Amino acid sequence: MSESKQCPAGEAIRLRGLVQGVGLRPTIWRLAKEYRLWGEVSNDSEGVLIRAWGQREALETFIHQLKFQAPPLARIDAVEHWPLETSPPIGAFRILPSTQGEGQTGVVPDAAVCVSCLTEIFDPTCRRYRYPFTNCTHCGPRFSIIAGIPYDRSNTTMAPFALCPACQAEYEEPQDRRFHAQPNACPQCGPQVWLEDATAREIPPTALGCADPIAAAAQLLRKGGIVAIKGLGGFHLACDGTQFATVARLRSNKRRYEKPLALMARDLEIVRRYCQVTEEAAQLLQSSAAPIVLLPKEGKERVAENVAPEQRYLGFMLPYTPLHHLLCAELEQPLVMTSGNLSEEPPCLHNPVARTKLAGIADYFLLHNRDIMNRVDDSVVRILGGRPRWLRRARGYAPAPLVLPPGFEAAPPLLALGGELKNTFCLLKEGQCLPSQHLGDLEEANTFADYQQNLSLYRRLYQHIPKMLVVDRHPEYLSAKLGREWAAREGLPLLEVQHHHAHIASCMAENGLPLETSPVLGVALDGLGYGEGGILWGGEFLRADYRSFERLATFKPVPMIGGVQAIREPWRSTYAHILAGLGWDRFQEEYGALELFQYLKSKPLATLNAMVKRRLNCPQTSSCGRLFDAVAAALGGHREQVSFEGQAAMAVETWAEAGWSQKDRCPPYPFALSMESSSRLPWIDPTPMWQRLLNDLGRGESREKMAVCFHLGLVEALVAMVKHLGKAQGIGIVALSGGVFQNRLLLEGMISSLTAEGLTVLSHRYLPANDGGISVGQAVVGAVWALDGQ
Repeated sequence: MSESKQCPAGEAIRLRGLVQGVGLRPTIWRLAKEYRLWGEVSNDSEGVLIRAWGQREALETFIHQLKFQAPPLARIDAVEHWPLETSPPIGAFRILPSTQGEGQTGVVPDAAVCVSCLTEIFDPTCRRYRYPFTNCTHCGPRFSIIAGIPYDRSNTTMAPFALCPACQAEYEEPQDRRFHAQPNACPQCGPQVWLEDATAREIPPTALGCADPIAAAAQLLRKGGIVAIKGLGGFHLACDGTQFATVARLRSNKRRYEKPLALMARDLEIVRRYCQVTEEAAQLLQSSAAPIVLLPKEGKERVAENVAPEQRYLGFMLPYTPLHHLLCAELEQPLVMTSGNLSEEPPCLHNPVARTKLAGIADYFLLHNRDIMNRVDDSVVRILGGRPRWLRRARGYAPAPLVLPPGFEAAPPLLALGGELKNTFCLLKEGQCLPSQHLGDLEEANTFADYQQNLSLYRRLYQHIPKMLVVDRHPEYLSAKLGREWAAREGLPLLEVQHHHAHIASCMAENGLPLETSPVLGVALDGLGYGEGGILWGGEFLRADYRSFERLATFKPVPMIGGVQAIREPWRSTYAHILAGLGWDRFQEEYGALELFQYLKSKPLATLNAMVKRRLNCPQTSSCGRLFDAVAAALGGHREQVSFEGQAAMAVETWAEAGWSQKDRCPPYPFALSMESSSRLPWIDPTPMWQRLLNDLGRGESREKMAVCFHLGLVEALVAMVKHLGKAQGIGIVALSGGVFQNRLLLEGMISSLTAEGLTVLSHRYLPANDGGISVGQAVVGAVWALDGQ
């Protein structure tokens, strides 16, 4: 061995990423002892800083091992090191207190309780037996309780709870898995739980013959009670998922009449009684993120039909906190575990607010005295195309950063404010995007207030001072209005990004395409987004890179009769498509015997026709989402109105899945590809599809078969347009984005067909395809704009 490697040396080592509050410092301490190093490690606002001295070969091995031996919740994005010229400190390797400074480190998402902690709470000999706030550095609350960086107890909602001597000893012992576990607590020194009725009167567990409040709550749930439970990032409303009458009462009280409700079950064995659980789904359910996973209803047993009416999937999650585990351990049946709010409002966070707002919904309240600092909804995942796809990115995943592809490193800090529905916002800083958790629909006043509070929180956590703001082009989005007012007030540059360009850019970014990439062919299918020329887009083919886009083709526009009312009442979209494709006279002549004709005839057609003729509250739209609505209403589903966004489109997918085993007997409905003329772009014209569908209606074909034919035909039309445009433009990469691609049959059909044509297909992997992902797209488009202007 060379003499140089035998000489003692010093290295400063900087670790960046999700490196605080995850047990990384004790891991480093143990590694340093193993390699006979001396020095120190500390948390600061940039991450973790190590100063180590020892034999050069040992130092090199130590640095190499840091990533490989990181604890489960750590994510090391970068390891930087440089020589130290100073003398080493005297004594053994030490763990130093945290230091303050500019915030650049990541905040770790909340994590499901680990096996070690779970063992303790069910062990009668352990001092944490049945303690619902048990945690360690490998699990427990993180983002939901943090108020500032560094992640120390004083910056969390655990600050009021002074550690007892036993917990303090664990906290100070580097070899203990609770070393510097900031929420560490036990029954003697930590938060407490209790049970109340709807009048805020505390219920002693002994009055129900139970040992503690959690066991008492389980008994009340078995008897048909509705219990508001203060959880990790907000309140849940829980009831027995097998009791139809109780679920109906919950729906009525909550005013959530048809939207599917999430379920929680004690373990995988119970989930398998009701659903098919693949190995991949099982891994997701049991992961530290513990999301809600949509699973096919293919078990031998059934939950109450009104848990997820007209759905072929159930959204199941496993218990992810000790409190949930203790509650579910008492129950053989799954629990409905839905957000603790009135429909469309954000879930309650605090006990006084919950007592007021949920008193008319819940019969009982299972409360505790650890404050929730930050609202975090449950994440929702569906396996599509053989991999997990996020429908809602929140607890367990947010606010983990997304490392951007090469080229974005020098981009200045900026803030992208997202869309209107399924809103997230995104901070861009130091070559990373920091998308927020799912915040919801900003049309609701309480959600918009929560959105603004979270903007302040993230800016405080990351000490983020934006040099630019990025918003959607829509003139009425509240997020965009806020951004325009903010930019004008503070003199900041403002960029307005077209909605569907943001969709495609987000897909490109999470698939790692570098800044200077060649254009892709983007297919953006959704409900609607503000386009150009007064048209609302939603079925678009774009030549796009991060800098710009060109609209190459679209769906044939039809009027949105009544504007937003057409979203709530799908029959309006059916009528608009019939007018645009066949005309009313032809429809009456050829299809006057249909029940659909009689239904539409009962509407105020003269008024509607006048609105269309005068273009009064009838914007043109190329929306693929509205096409799904139109088909659903034609086939008899949710014609008059929908009770939640996407309900009609989900019905078409559900019918198609029910008939999918017979797809070889279902001829695809034809769509026309009308190529470019002097006055317009190429477009997909659904008129031939309508003729076939209406003929099948007249023959009495099942709606399951017709839904299959529609899906197969739509995939064929989309693929044909992509092939045509890809060849004409010389593009071999296709990016799929937009909420319509949450449809399993459509996404899998597109990926399979386009891949068979030799095209490279990009789809979302970590971000939602719906509007929950567009803030990242806005951010990267804004970053390029800023870099080009430097």
